[in-house]
Amino acid sequence: MVGSSGKDYNTGRALMTEEVNTVVAAIFEHGPAEILVNDSHGDMQNLIHNNLDSRVQYIQGNIKPLGMVQGLDETFDAAIFIGYHCRAGTKNGFLAHTGSGSVKGLWINGIEVGEGGMNAYFAGSKGVPVILASGDSTFTTQFRKLIATRTVVTKVAIGSRVAKLYHPEVVRKRLSTATKEALADLKNARKSIVNTPVIIRMRFASTTRADILEAIPEMRRIDGNTIEYQAKDMEESYKLIRLMYKYISW
Repeated sequence: MVGSSGKDYNTGRALMTEEVNTVVAAIFEHGPAEILVNDSHGDMQNLIHNNLDSRVQYIQGNIKPLGMVQGLDETFDAAIFIGYHCRAGTKNGFLAHTGSGSVKGLWINGIEVGEGGMNAYFAGSKGVPVILASGDSTFTTQFRKLIATRTVVTKVAIGSRVAKLYHPEVVRKRLSTATKEALADLKNARKSIVNTPVIIRMRFASTTRADILEAIPEMRRIDGNTIEYQAKDMEESYKLIRLMYKYISW
């Protein structure tokens, strides 16, 4: 369901598009809104554009400086994360990874994070709270320890490739209810605080990748597989993280 060569990829695309539309409908039930949807998995061309709610704007495509948070800035009241997974190396985490299989660990200011964490920290740096996140049971437990927010469990993780699934109708009902609750309580939503400068540390599967990254000025080598860099803010650090895990070939 998660890759274009998979036999059930089109099913996955349809299910995710329906989940997005469910959240969008719940937002508009709450009141008028401007909604930006940013496709954030793999090649970032997964949602079925012509089946999306016509009231949203949609960012599609992978080669964008801020990847999963492209378009997110200080003008937004809230962010919602749909279809997430836990960080690399998490036991019983369904599809657990951070960016790509090349990453074995990511730390921001000494705190280990996955994609959910680094995206929430970016949102917080723009003054935007994450009011809802959905994903497997291991992800939601892990994410709530990092970010005080609502979560929706879409499946119970059994292992990295196995999960007990809830029916799509059940998932959509949970998403709708949680979205309305989150918006009703928006004034109490908590933003993630990220101190600056931002220290990023990444551990890779390959020492060769770390060798290559040492060419970046001010990059520090911690050990054979681990590098560290001091960025001025979350935007600079996010762009560099994305470059290191996505666009270095080793």
